[in-house]
Amino acid sequence: MIKLGVFIIGLLFGSFLLVIGIRLPINKNVLTDRSRCDSCGKVLPWYCLIPIFSYVFQKGKCIYCQKKIDIINPIMELSCAILFLIGYNIYGLNYIYLDYIIIVSLMLVIFVSDFKYLIISDAPLIVSFILITIIKLKTVVISEIGLNLLSGIGLFIFMYLVGIMGKYLFKKESLGGGDIKLAGLIGYILGFRLGLCVLIVSVFLALPYSVASMYFTKNHEVAYGPFLVGALFIVFVFSYKFSNLLALFL
Repeated sequence: MIKLGVFIIGLLFGSFLLVIGIRLPINKNVLTDRSRCDSCGKVLPWYCLIPIFSYVFQKGKCIYCQKKIDIINPIMELSCAILFLIGYNIYGLNYIYLDYIIIVSLMLVIFVSDFKYLIISDAPLIVSFILITIIKLKTVVISEIGLNLLSGIGLFIFMYLVGIMGKYLFKKESLGGGDIKLAGLIGYILGFRLGLCVLIVSVFLALPYSVASMYFTKNHEVAYGPFLVGALFIVFVFSYKFSNLLALFL
Protein backbone atom coordinates (compact mmCIF):
# COMPACT_ATOMS: atom_id res chain seq x y z
CA MET A 1 0.00 0.00 0.00
CA ILE A 2 2.88 2.36 0.75
CA LYS A 3 4.39 1.69 -2.68
CA LEU A 4 1.03 2.32 -4.32
CA GLY A 5 0.75 5.60 -2.40
CA VAL A 6 4.27 6.61 -3.47
CA PHE A 7 3.41 5.81 -7.09
CA ILE A 8 0.19 7.89 -6.98
CA ILE A 9 1.99 10.81 -5.31
CA GLY A 10 4.63 10.56 -8.05
CA LEU A 11 1.93 10.81 -10.73
CA LEU A 12 0.51 13.95 -9.08
CA PHE A 13 3.97 15.47 -8.64
CA GLY A 14 4.81 14.74 -12.26
CA SER A 15 1.72 16.57 -13.46
CA PHE A 16 2.51 19.59 -11.28
CA LEU A 17 6.21 19.62 -12.21
CA LEU A 18 5.26 19.68 -15.89
CA VAL A 19 3.12 22.75 -15.24
CA ILE A 20 6.04 24.43 -13.48
CA GLY A 21 8.48 23.60 -16.27
CA ILE A 22 6.15 24.94 -18.96
CA ARG A 23 4.74 28.01 -17.21
CA LEU A 24 7.58 29.50 -15.15
CA PRO A 25 9.91 30.39 -18.06
CA ILE A 26 7.10 32.35 -19.77
CA ASN A 27 5.96 34.03 -16.52
CA LYS A 28 2.58 32.31 -16.31
CA ASN A 29 1.08 31.76 -12.87
CA VAL A 30 1.72 28.19 -11.76
CA LEU A 31 -0.99 28.06 -9.10
CA THR A 32 -3.95 30.09 -10.35
CA ASP A 33 -3.97 29.87 -14.16
CA ARG A 34 -6.43 27.18 -15.29
CA SER A 35 -5.20 24.35 -17.47
CA ARG A 36 -6.21 24.72 -21.12
CA CYS A 37 -5.99 22.68 -24.30
CA ASP A 38 -2.86 23.65 -26.24
CA SER A 39 -4.82 23.49 -29.51
CA CYS A 40 -8.26 25.07 -28.92
CA GLY A 41 -7.47 26.99 -25.72
CA LYS A 42 -10.57 25.83 -23.83
CA VAL A 43 -10.35 25.43 -20.06
CA LEU A 44 -10.12 21.75 -19.14
CA PRO A 45 -12.44 20.32 -16.43
CA TRP A 46 -10.95 18.44 -13.47
CA TYR A 47 -11.72 15.02 -14.91
CA CYS A 48 -9.46 15.79 -17.87
CA LEU A 49 -6.53 16.44 -15.54
CA ILE A 50 -6.25 13.10 -13.72
CA PRO A 51 -2.68 11.92 -14.34
CA ILE A 52 -2.35 9.07 -16.85
CA PHE A 53 -5.99 7.98 -16.56
CA SER A 54 -7.44 11.04 -18.34
CA TYR A 55 -4.96 10.60 -21.19
CA VAL A 56 -5.84 6.91 -21.55
CA PHE A 57 -9.63 7.34 -21.33
CA GLN A 58 -9.57 10.28 -23.77
CA LYS A 59 -7.37 8.24 -26.12
CA GLY A 60 -4.77 10.98 -26.05
CA LYS A 61 -7.13 13.61 -27.49
CA CYS A 62 -8.78 16.81 -26.22
CA ILE A 63 -12.46 16.27 -25.39
CA TYR A 64 -13.36 19.50 -27.20
CA CYS A 65 -11.34 19.73 -30.39
CA GLN A 66 -10.15 16.10 -30.64
CA LYS A 67 -6.59 17.27 -31.33
CA LYS A 68 -3.82 15.10 -29.92
CA ILE A 69 -2.57 15.89 -26.42
CA ASP A 70 1.18 16.33 -26.16
CA ILE A 71 2.72 12.96 -25.26
CA ILE A 72 5.00 14.75 -22.79
CA ASN A 73 2.08 14.83 -20.30
CA PRO A 74 1.80 11.08 -19.60
CA ILE A 75 5.57 10.61 -20.04
CA MET A 76 6.29 13.21 -17.36
CA GLU A 77 3.69 11.82 -14.96
CA LEU A 78 4.77 8.21 -15.38
CA SER A 79 8.48 9.04 -15.23
CA CYS A 80 8.05 10.90 -11.96
CA ALA A 81 5.98 8.08 -10.45
CA ILE A 82 8.54 5.44 -11.46
CA LEU A 83 11.48 7.50 -10.16
CA PHE A 84 9.71 8.14 -6.85
CA LEU A 85 9.06 4.42 -6.51
CA ILE A 86 12.66 3.52 -7.38
CA GLY A 87 13.88 5.97 -4.74
CA TYR A 88 11.57 4.48 -2.13
CA ASN A 89 12.85 0.98 -2.92
CA ILE A 90 16.45 2.19 -2.50
CA TYR A 91 16.17 4.45 0.57
CA GLY A 92 12.84 3.82 2.25
CA LEU A 93 11.13 6.73 4.00
CA ASN A 94 13.92 8.90 5.45
CA TYR A 95 15.76 12.18 4.96
CA ILE A 96 17.92 10.81 2.14
CA TYR A 97 14.74 9.95 0.27
CA LEU A 98 13.57 13.55 0.71
CA ASP A 99 16.85 14.74 -0.83
CA TYR A 100 16.23 12.27 -3.66
CA ILE A 101 12.70 13.61 -4.26
CA ILE A 102 13.99 17.18 -4.42
CA ILE A 103 16.69 16.21 -6.93
CA VAL A 104 14.23 14.23 -9.09
CA SER A 105 11.74 17.11 -9.04
CA LEU A 106 14.42 19.62 -9.99
CA MET A 107 15.65 17.31 -12.74
CA LEU A 108 12.22 16.93 -14.33
CA VAL A 109 11.45 20.66 -14.19
CA ILE A 110 14.77 21.54 -15.83
CA PHE A 111 14.35 18.83 -18.46
CA VAL A 112 11.11 20.50 -19.54
CA SER A 113 12.08 24.17 -19.26
CA ASP A 114 15.59 23.95 -20.70
CA PHE A 115 14.77 21.65 -23.60
CA LYS A 116 11.63 23.63 -24.45
CA TYR A 117 12.79 27.22 -23.86
CA LEU A 118 16.56 27.00 -23.17
CA ILE A 119 15.76 28.58 -19.80
CA ILE A 120 16.47 27.47 -16.23
CA SER A 121 14.27 29.55 -13.94
CA ASP A 122 15.62 30.80 -10.62
CA ALA A 123 12.58 29.71 -8.58
CA PRO A 124 13.18 25.91 -8.74
CA LEU A 125 16.83 26.44 -7.80
CA ILE A 126 15.92 28.67 -4.86
CA VAL A 127 13.19 26.35 -3.60
CA SER A 128 15.52 23.35 -3.91
CA PHE A 129 18.25 25.21 -2.00
CA ILE A 130 15.84 26.08 0.83
CA LEU A 131 14.43 22.55 1.10
CA ILE A 132 17.89 20.95 1.00
CA THR A 133 19.04 23.39 3.72
CA ILE A 134 16.09 22.45 5.94
CA ILE A 135 16.99 18.77 5.57
CA LYS A 136 20.68 19.46 6.25
CA LEU A 137 19.76 21.33 9.44
CA LYS A 138 18.00 18.15 10.59
CA THR A 139 20.74 15.72 9.61
CA VAL A 140 24.22 17.35 9.77
CA VAL A 141 26.14 19.81 11.92
CA ILE A 142 26.34 23.50 11.07
CA SER A 143 30.03 23.28 10.17
CA GLU A 144 29.24 20.73 7.45
CA ILE A 145 26.55 23.00 6.03
CA GLY A 146 29.11 25.81 5.91
CA LEU A 147 31.55 23.55 4.10
CA ASN A 148 28.88 22.59 1.56
CA LEU A 149 28.04 26.25 1.09
CA LEU A 150 31.70 26.98 0.32
CA SER A 151 31.70 24.03 -2.08
CA GLY A 152 28.69 25.50 -3.84
CA ILE A 153 30.37 28.87 -4.15
CA GLY A 154 33.54 27.18 -5.41
CA LEU A 155 31.70 25.24 -8.10
CA PHE A 156 29.74 28.36 -9.08
CA ILE A 157 33.01 30.29 -9.55
CA PHE A 158 34.56 27.39 -11.46
CA MET A 159 31.65 27.23 -13.91
CA TYR A 160 31.57 31.02 -14.19
CA LEU A 161 35.24 30.96 -15.26
CA VAL A 162 34.50 28.14 -17.71
CA GLY A 163 31.74 30.32 -19.16
CA ILE A 164 34.12 33.28 -19.54
CA MET A 165 36.72 31.06 -21.22
CA GLY A 166 34.09 29.61 -23.56
CA LYS A 167 32.89 33.07 -24.50
CA TYR A 168 36.47 34.14 -25.24
CA LEU A 169 37.21 31.05 -27.37
CA PHE A 170 33.92 30.80 -29.27
CA LYS A 171 33.06 34.54 -29.37
CA LYS A 172 29.58 33.89 -27.91
CA GLU A 173 27.89 32.73 -24.73
CA SER A 174 28.82 29.10 -24.09
CA LEU A 175 27.12 28.69 -20.70
CA GLY A 176 23.88 30.23 -19.55
CA GLY A 177 23.46 31.87 -16.17
CA GLY A 178 21.06 29.13 -15.15
CA ASP A 179 23.70 26.45 -15.80
CA ILE A 180 26.20 28.31 -13.61
CA LYS A 181 23.69 28.72 -10.77
CA LEU A 182 22.72 25.06 -11.08
CA ALA A 183 26.39 24.10 -10.73
CA GLY A 184 26.53 26.12 -7.51
CA LEU A 185 23.50 24.25 -6.17
CA ILE A 186 25.08 20.93 -7.15
CA GLY A 187 28.21 21.82 -5.17
CA TYR A 188 26.05 22.72 -2.18
CA ILE A 189 24.15 19.42 -2.32
CA LEU A 190 27.07 17.04 -2.92
CA GLY A 191 30.20 18.92 -1.96
CA PHE A 192 33.00 20.09 -4.22
CA ARG A 193 34.60 16.76 -5.16
CA LEU A 194 31.38 14.96 -6.02
CA GLY A 195 30.24 18.18 -7.69
CA LEU A 196 33.24 17.95 -10.02
CA CYS A 197 32.22 14.35 -10.74
CA VAL A 198 28.81 15.68 -11.79
CA LEU A 199 30.45 18.12 -14.21
CA ILE A 200 32.56 15.34 -15.74
CA VAL A 201 29.60 12.96 -16.09
CA SER A 202 27.47 15.75 -17.59
CA VAL A 203 30.03 16.29 -20.35
CA PHE A 204 29.89 12.62 -21.33
CA LEU A 205 26.08 12.74 -21.27
CA ALA A 206 25.84 15.93 -23.31
CA LEU A 207 28.51 15.20 -25.91
CA PRO A 208 26.63 12.59 -28.04
CA TYR A 209 23.46 14.69 -28.01
CA SER A 210 25.36 17.86 -28.93
CA VAL A 211 27.15 16.19 -31.83
CA ALA A 212 23.91 14.65 -33.12
CA SER A 213 22.06 17.97 -32.77
CA MET A 214 24.72 19.86 -34.72
CA TYR A 215 24.92 17.18 -37.40
CA PHE A 216 21.21 16.60 -38.02
CA THR A 217 19.68 20.01 -37.21
CA LYS A 218 22.69 22.33 -37.63
CA ASN A 219 21.72 23.71 -34.21
CA HIS A 220 24.76 24.95 -32.27
CA GLU A 221 22.73 26.05 -29.24
CA VAL A 222 22.19 23.04 -26.99
CA ALA A 223 20.49 22.87 -23.60
CA TYR A 224 23.14 21.85 -21.06
CA GLY A 225 21.00 22.04 -17.91
CA PRO A 226 19.25 18.67 -18.41
CA PHE A 227 22.60 16.90 -18.66
CA LEU A 228 23.92 18.70 -15.58
CA VAL A 229 20.92 17.77 -13.47
CA GLY A 230 20.82 14.27 -14.98
CA ALA A 231 24.44 13.82 -13.91
CA LEU A 232 23.49 15.14 -10.46
CA PHE A 233 20.89 12.39 -10.21
CA ILE A 234 23.38 9.70 -11.27
CA VAL A 235 26.14 10.83 -8.88
CA PHE A 236 23.69 11.23 -5.99
CA VAL A 237 22.26 7.72 -6.41
CA PHE A 238 25.71 6.16 -6.85
CA SER A 239 27.55 8.58 -4.55
CA TYR A 240 29.30 5.80 -2.60
CA LYS A 241 30.78 4.39 -5.84
CA PHE A 242 31.99 7.82 -6.93
CA SER A 243 33.42 8.45 -3.43
CA ASN A 244 35.29 5.14 -3.59
CA LEU A 245 36.58 6.03 -7.04
CA LEU A 246 37.80 9.41 -5.80
CA ALA A 247 39.54 7.70 -2.88
CA LEU A 248 41.70 5.79 -5.35
CA PHE A 249 43.08 9.01 -6.84
CA LEU A 250 43.00 11.45 -3.90
